[in-house]
Amino acid sequence: MRWARPLGLILAVLSFVGAGALLPDLEQRTENAGLRYTDSVVEGAPPWVAVGTAIGALRGLVVDVLWIKVNLMKEEGDYFEVMALSDLITKLQPRFAAVWAYHGHNMAYNISVATHTLEERWDWVRAGVRLVQNEGLRHNPADLVLHKELAFWYAHKIEGNSDDAHLFYKREFTREWHFMLGEPPETLEDRIAWLRAIEDAPGSLPLLLELEPRCIEVRDRLLSSVAPLAEQAGVNLELDSDFLLEYGIWDAIRQNPTGAALLGIDDQVTAERPMAKALEEIAADPNLRGPLDQLVTFVRRRVLEDEYNLDPQRMRRYTELYGPLDWRNGQAHALYWGKKGEEGATARVAADDDDYKRLNNDRVVLQALQALARYGRVRFDPFSTEPPVRTQEPRFIDVIDREFEYYYTKHYDVKGAGGETFIDFLRNFMSSSIREAWRSGEKDRAQRLLDRLDERFGRGAVPPNNAYAIDLEIFVRNEVKQELDSQPHLAPTEARGALYVGFRAGVAPDRREVWEQALTYTAQVHRIFRGNEFYDYETKFGSGRIKDLMPPTLEEVVEVVFLQFITDPTIPLLDRAQVWQRVDSYNPWLRAAAERPSIRSALAQQFARSELSLNNTLEQLFPVPVDLEARQAAYERRGRDREAEREQDRKSGSIQRQN
Repeated sequence: MRWARPLGLILAVLSFVGAGALLPDLEQRTENAGLRYTDSVVEGAPPWVAVGTAIGALRGLVVDVLWIKVNLMKEEGDYFEVMALSDLITKLQPRFAAVWAYHGHNMAYNISVATHTLEERWDWVRAGVRLVQNEGLRHNPADLVLHKELAFWYAHKIEGNSDDAHLFYKREFTREWHFMLGEPPETLEDRIAWLRAIEDAPGSLPLLLELEPRCIEVRDRLLSSVAPLAEQAGVNLELDSDFLLEYGIWDAIRQNPTGAALLGIDDQVTAERPMAKALEEIAADPNLRGPLDQLVTFVRRRVLEDEYNLDPQRMRRYTELYGPLDWRNGQAHALYWGKKGEEGATARVAADDDDYKRLNNDRVVLQALQALARYGRVRFDPFSTEPPVRTQEPRFIDVIDREFEYYYTKHYDVKGAGGETFIDFLRNFMSSSIREAWRSGEKDRAQRLLDRLDERFGRGAVPPNNAYAIDLEIFVRNEVKQELDSQPHLAPTEARGALYVGFRAGVAPDRREVWEQALTYTAQVHRIFRGNEFYDYETKFGSGRIKDLMPPTLEEVVEVVFLQFITDPTIPLLDRAQVWQRVDSYNPWLRAAAERPSIRSALAQQFARSELSLNNTLEQLFPVPVDLEARQAAYERRGRDREAEREQDRKSGSIQRQN
């Protein structure tokens, strides 16, 4: 028929047009489901994988086979083989978020614990985290679950205490970020301005050199200082995280020259790191000091964006929104990735069936904020082998109260009582606030909070109950035991907080009852901590998973906290001086423990920056005990006797176990 051919042509055209009209919706569905594949053959893959890649749509079948094999091998414990196959899947199908999550988890949790040294463990944990952060999320920037998983790893693997090597993780993580960004300013306003400077830095090196030509000389002198070593090693010189490491080490020595000199670190670094000498010369040149700062700020921006997949603008905005985030604390990163997922992943979790994904992610955000309130302030000596000191950051408390209201309202209408899931959070937070107020000697405020808790969840609830109609002291004791039984790693923070209050509100104004209350509370915390079921558990590295978090005796706990208190720059120097001058009548051993070169060095630097140095000397504020030599001799004898008692106890325990 003559009309058949034209009709067929018309139908073909209509089919093409119709298919084209449906294509955008199909692409959107594919995007939302994360089903797009890579178009490149994976280098080094087996031939059958290369064939699977080349045949287009059948790549999905290849990935399915690989994924099934991964799960079978996972059940058999072949984690290294699993890693190789997972790596192939991520290259074949980079938009498959689940395999990124498993690949990173396998490295950080499974392979890491199969290694034999602390350094190896940290390398695998860090590799798993950075794999998802730097690669997985670049391919899946709108996947909420992947953001939540990464946030959880920061909060649990790095900041938790379930891993035998968790103290090592904390030290290495804090050191890395201390060198990348430096120690943050103390006030919130200064911290925001500090991050804004990184945010506003030029986006490229040519633009920086155009805006500030003197940076050319700074760059050339720095790179030429290490050119012979780079040529010998066969590597290219770059202004990247390695440069920030060199700068961070040099800057840390510059910030504490006396302490570094006492340890012999300054000469060692200059000898081993030629860039340190170049930095010293540039910093001494008034014409180049400013350009050096500009170059460092530029490199920090580039490293954050290129090597850590972090947005300086978002870091600054979250600091404005939540408070003084310290990026040396893993919980700040947990908050960042959880909140980023909440803000940018709504397209993937629009269905009602995805409500649980939003809830889980928002819980991670609130838990990170709670952790920051408990130990968000960081003090760290990058040259020490000790873990960082983390103390309470009360500036997050009001933020938590505000965020509870936000998330409760957000999830109020979610099926399954979504908003109610945050009630336990508020109850626990209020309970901890009561405990902190009690610990601080603010009994009236603690009682008001308990009354409010009773009104909301006790006798004022529907139906009413008497759960909170108890004496304040009994309530606090029960809460402390309940929390430390489940989270023993918080015991040092509890003890430190109580003794800080005891020193400032008890010893300084000579209020003995406040000091006694702080000491009683600390003794209670220490007793509960020692009673934890995992207290005597030793790791395969020979350290105690729990007991090494806190000294074995109350006297040693007080001494350790006193050393932290007396050098804490966040506490006014005059307050610390008052405690120093009065503490002998409360504890005659503390000044003997604190009279050491490192403490005097830290105090001298802080004193030099204080206005108190205009009319006083350091010795006037922190006088050396007249009988120091005799006192320290007695203190050392006391320490030897204590150690002898411990050794005897260890031998007795060993004999009892053998019998």
